[in-house]
Order: sequence, then C-alpha cells, then structure tokens
Amino acid sequence: MDNRQAMGSWLSGPRAAIEEAGGELGYRGEQLGLPEEGPGSIARPGRRVGALAVDWTLCLLIANGLITDGYQQATGNWALLIFFVLSVLTVGTLGFTPGKRLFGLRVVELGTGRVNPLRALLRSALLCVAIPALVWDRDGRGLHDRLARTVEVRL
Repeated sequence: MDNRQAMGSWLSGPRAAIEEAGGELGYRGEQLGLPEEGPGSIARPGRRVGALAVDWTLCLLIANGLITDGYQQATGNWALLIFFVLSVLTVGTLGFTPGKRLFGLRVVELGTGRVNPLRALLRSALLCVAIPALVWDRDGRGLHDRLARTVEVRL
C-alpha cells in the first residue's frame, strides 16, 4: 500500500477501510431490523440536523419574545430549558417535535414502536448535554438514542 492509498482510507473513514479490506457492515439499521430505505428506515444526519435547527430556532424565538424580552445573556439558557420541555412533552406523547414532523422524522422505541415518556425524558436530558448526541454508532444512532433504547426513523 502506498501513501496515497493510506491517506485515502484515512479520509474516507473506518467504514470505507473495512469494506475495502473485504468486511461487510451492511446498511444502517440492518442490525435493528429496520428497512434500508423509505418509511421506517434510519433517519439521515442531514434531516436530523435540520429538524434540530428548526426546534432550536423555535425555542430561541419563544425565549427571546416571551421570557427574556431581548436580554441576550439569558435567552440561550431559557431556550435550552424550553427545548428540553418541548422535547420531553412532544416526543413522549407524539413521538416527534415540530422540527422532526416538518422533516418527516419520528422517534420510536426499538421494541414497541412507541416512546415511553420516561425514555423521552432520558433521551431529552442527554440531548441537552450535547456530547452524547455527537457520538454515533455504525447505524447512525447517537449515544442518547442508544441509552434510551430509541431510534429516529423516517415517516
């Protein structure tokens, strides 16, 4: 292997390197029994980030307009609290936040297909900490989803 191949495998990531070596990882969600594409498949990162951006913007607008009245230092803290409450209430009852619904996503529990409110509470708390949401497994699930035993799927 020359330096170009080594650099290419490093830039492509571990998945490409494993597949080039002959290993088979399958598609995202295969181990979970989810379809590869279409409704019920694992949500892609772009949709998830878009839904998060919509939800966060909504929470910032609520905090800025109704609570802090433009006081910028407190707006972020209030927005985080509103985001937490919004996430617990909507994901725990409906399975999606306004942003997730807009992007065609839903949070489901692996065994039942619905989300228990306690799992939604755990998932939302870990999501607000942010670090667990940035650590993903090979299926594209964040650590917050793994610990709550949930998965974000397409509608």
